[in-house]
Amino acid sequence: MILALDQGTTSSRALLFEHGGVLRRVAQREFSQHFPRPGWVEHDAIEILETQLAVAREAMGEDVPEAIGITNQRETTILWERKTGKPVAPAIVWQDRRTAEACERLKAAGHADAIVGKTGLVVDAYFSATKLEWLLDHTPGARAAAERGELAFGTVDSWLVWNLTRGERHVTDVTNASRTMLFNIDTLEWDDALLAMFRIPRALLPEVLPSSGEYGNAAALGGVPIRGVAGDQHAALFGHGCVRSGMAKNTYGTGCFMLLQTGGQRVVSRHRLLSTVAWQLPERPACFALEGSVFVAGAAIQWLRDGLGIIRDASEAEALALSVEDHGGVHFVPAFAGLGAPYWDADARGILTGLTRGSTKAHIARAALEGIAFQTADVLRAMEKDAPQPVRELRVDGGATRNDFLMQFQADLLRVPVIRPVATEITAFGAARLAGLDAPDFAVDRCFTPVMSEDAAFARLASWHEALERAVSR
Repeated sequence: MILALDQGTTSSRALLFEHGGVLRRVAQREFSQHFPRPGWVEHDAIEILETQLAVAREAMGEDVPEAIGITNQRETTILWERKTGKPVAPAIVWQDRRTAEACERLKAAGHADAIVGKTGLVVDAYFSATKLEWLLDHTPGARAAAERGELAFGTVDSWLVWNLTRGERHVTDVTNASRTMLFNIDTLEWDDALLAMFRIPRALLPEVLPSSGEYGNAAALGGVPIRGVAGDQHAALFGHGCVRSGMAKNTYGTGCFMLLQTGGQRVVSRHRLLSTVAWQLPERPACFALEGSVFVAGAAIQWLRDGLGIIRDASEAEALALSVEDHGGVHFVPAFAGLGAPYWDADARGILTGLTRGSTKAHIARAALEGIAFQTADVLRAMEKDAPQPVRELRVDGGATRNDFLMQFQADLLRVPVIRPVATEITAFGAARLAGLDAPDFAVDRCFTPVMSEDAAFARLASWHEALERAVSR
């Protein structure tokens, strides 16, 4: 058996897999989201740890797994004391936009090309470097303590491994390192010039390891060895079995994340996509991927529930959307945290357009679901312009894939089959595979093929782009 720890943006989960891929047990707990100022998003790193340990023990029960695989929300930045293990400040979440102005200054100073060239990432507050710089500058005594080697930085994977091994291992894997904007994805090492640019002491940084290997023993969970670590989207790509160049997946979670495997060759994007490390197996070269990130997807449905109160549960969105014949001219651009790929507009904000006295909550729900698909279609079109070959199919996972309306509309816009597996736990499955799970690919539940005419799909995309133009900041 392999225990997969899936630490996400809104909940901590643990899944126990048997060899062959059979899922024996699942446990999940949500944790608090903190929004202290507009554009700021924070987590309590201690609460993340406590919920993750609780669900791990619940999923294990009386069973003793052979190994642990970890997958995690990426870019979220944690700074803690080496001596006490206590965070010195709240974790800054990947969605947080407080360093957007710092990123604009970097671009104005002419650093963007050098950063993209080394990291494969556009200069954006999404990534860890400016978050860590902000913590060092705004947490009393932090920069001096960091210079003395008293503090440790990590993304969520590093934080979990540190605590699971009770401070024995300060490590990360190549996928999480590649999301910091401090890691050179050509040399697969921390980059001294980038560290100097962001004023980051090297002593803060974890050791970088392959995505599959020896990460230490989880003393906090009975000494089970940790043998796999990958950021959530990379784990999902691996879990989908996208092991050949040209295979693509999209995960529909809080955001949407599309990755196209490009093999051992890094592809430089000309259309504002990210080049990232897909994974690295022991004693093998790294595999690379192109990625397009949509910041708000499932979070838009949560807003319908928590912000507007027009649904009681996310599962109600589909039935509400289908209660009207069409979108009624309503478009929803859910730019709550700016816009990600391929727009990269930190100052964009969410808007509803096309409202009339005849618009209802059903039209808004439908527009929210369609907005997820529209953003994904824009990412795929940009990806196809960079990729050496067209995308032939899209493999999907995440909670929103259970929504048949969304998946069908997605296939209609993309003009390629959208393939949903029987099991939706692909991210955790990928982490378990990296940790040594011997299992075949998941079986297909349903293949959604385009039914809308190409002209109709083109017209819908055109009307979406009109709405999008009203949301962007320039």
